Amino acid sequence: MNSLLYEDIIKRALAEDIGFEDLTTAATVSPEHMSSAKLLVKQQGVIAGMEIAAATFRLLDPSLIFKPLIEDGSMVEPGQLLATVEGKTAPLLTGERTALNLLQRLSGIATEVRRAVEAVKGFSCTIVDTRKTTPGLRVLEKYAVRTGGGRNHRFGLFDAALIKDNHIAAAGGIGRAVALVRERSGHTVKIEVETENLVQVQEALDAKADIIMLDNMTLQQMSEAVKLIGGRCPTEASGGITLDKLREVAATGVSLISLGAVTHSVKALDISLNIADKERNF
Repeated sequence: MNSLLYEDIIKRALAEDIGFEDLTTAATVSPEHMSSAKLLVKQQGVIAGMEIAAATFRLLDPSLIFKPLIEDGSMVEPGQLLATVEGKTAPLLTGERTALNLLQRLSGIATEVRRAVEAVKGFSCTIVDTRKTTPGLRVLEKYAVRTGGGRNHRFGLFDAALIKDNHIAAAGGIGRAVALVRERSGHTVKIEVETENLVQVQEALDAKADIIMLDNMTLQQMSEAVKLIGGRCPTEASGGITLDKLREVAATGVSLISLGAVTHSVKALDISLNIADKERNF
């Protein structure tokens, strides 16, 4: 990932945590004290964000040596060593929580996405994310989705048009809404329409939508909608879809399944950083 996309995020996170100074570390650790540290995972999962963790320490002290032992996207087991860090103890302690916060959250997202991808294996559908991300962390969280094997939906409001129920109501109908967006947007912009029933699906087809979202539909409704669309454009299932229902949804024939939960309510992967004097062995 391009460091230009994440260094400011890390700097803001560090500034939020450190403030004027790390009071405890400044009082208890000599500036010249040296340590080694090991990064350990405590549960099974998929790792994402190793470079983010490395950059966190590097921004505090470029002389710190971060040695990754696994790559992003790797499945890891409890007790597995992920990386070592060597150098001055003070920046190690100061950066520990920020590095872990980011690495744990991104790995939690990658792990949940991997579970979803495995759940639909054998079906020709793709797991995608949504814009339900942590404010300020979207670029990182969408990276974690890709690391887990999923794909990204639109990144923001600017790179694709998604006409939802409120847009339809404000514009006066699906056909009118699509026409207005198409008139304003460039030829490279995809237009997706959110639909809630077969009547709206037909309206979206008539308007030549590029993608049709099947929002909060039953399995039967989704199957009927996929048949009605007949491959004329991709279909996206969305709305409260849980891991245990993924295979049933995939079996309806939809092209995409979007999951907001993989970013807005995911549990962080349990990872720890253990520091010891450099003279001591692990």
